[in-house]
Amino acid sequence: QVQLGESGGGSVQAGGSLRLSCAASGRSFSRYAMGWFRQAPGEERECVAAISRSGGNTYHTDSVKGRFTISRDNAKNTVYLQMDSLEPEDTAVYYCAAAFSATDGLRSHRDLYDYWGQGTQVTVSS
Repeated sequence: QVQLGESGGGSVQAGGSLRLSCAASGRSFSRYAMGWFRQAPGEERECVAAISRSGGNTYHTDSVKGRFTISRDNAKNTVYLQMDSLEPEDTAVYYCAAAFSATDGLRSHRDLYDYWGQGTQVTVSS
């Protein structure tokens, strides 16, 4: 069992930055692939970024490449999402998710994740 808690959301102007953190409780954090998802009103929940158990493999969806960076610190049971050059289109509730993984692979679809945080709001104004 893994419990996830996001922090770091807020309101910023376009061009600004935020760093989201997701702290995990429970054992064996390093056995879980992690992902950051977002959901805007009326939209489906989409994968923004994903990272493998070791942190050696990462995925970023095209719309955030070059602006967002996912990383993790297994010693601190925490995964991060650094968001730079934010745009109004990035406004959404951001969720972190965990998927138990037997390999060092990635998970980029929401149906592949086992545990979810409660979400944190990110609002970007123009």
